[in-house]
Amino acid sequence: MSEQPVLVAVSHGTRSATGRRTIAQLRLAVAAARPGTEVVAAHVDVQKPALDAVVARLAVAGRACVVVPLLLSTGYHVRSDVASAVRAARRAGGAAVAAAALGPDTALVDVLCDRLAAAGARDDDAVVLAAAGSLAPQAVADVERVLASLSARRDGPVVAGYASAQEPTVPQACAALREAHPTRRVAVVPYLLAPGVFSQRLDALLDGSGAAAPADVVAKTLCADGDVDPRLAALALRRYDEALEGLRQEPERVGPLAGAGLG
Repeated sequence: MSEQPVLVAVSHGTRSATGRRTIAQLRLAVAAARPGTEVVAAHVDVQKPALDAVVARLAVAGRACVVVPLLLSTGYHVRSDVASAVRAARRAGGAAVAAAALGPDTALVDVLCDRLAAAGARDDDAVVLAAAGSLAPQAVADVERVLASLSARRDGPVVAGYASAQEPTVPQACAALREAHPTRRVAVVPYLLAPGVFSQRLDALLDGSGAAAPADVVAKTLCADGDVDPRLAALALRRYDEALEGLRQEPERVGPLAGAGLG
């Protein structure tokens, strides 16, 4: 078998030391789950190395790559930054393809359910799925699909709340649930991959500041420091495999990559 394409695990990037450590742990879990595949880091903002530099370096070295967004929806960074880096690599003669974002996916809903249970939420609690928020319609639709899947698994009501860009905000969603269901507790589960700016914003939004707390239960992010669920690593590898399978079906898409590591 020829050399497997490099898996470029691209995350947003964060100034949070905890967030950086957590994403690094996820990346290491991906590599550990697939020893024969090289996994390298890249970022679309804040941190180095930048995605475009990583794929350009691989193109110069003659290495094929699959860019796997460690992102939960098809928002701006997937549609613009990832797509642009892949196109630039191809123009330079490299073999590159972009995989789909991690979400939406049932594996993410599985982890969300477990995060709620671990935080002490009951099946009949009212739940706010706390997402980062985006102006991209596809990203909003992706959150709504996860919301529908999570709601189908629970006895209590489930609504979305956002940390930015969209309404209702997370506190507004909590307040609406308390008003509509006064006998139920309210739990918040972050639809955030790892700690960072949005989890910090969420913490600030949920700070009662002396008043009654907006939520009774707050779960961890999907990945937490020292607590990376292996299903998330498996999901990243599935996205990698799906991208390679797509090349088997349409080898003309990227030329040389179609024959790289495919048997």
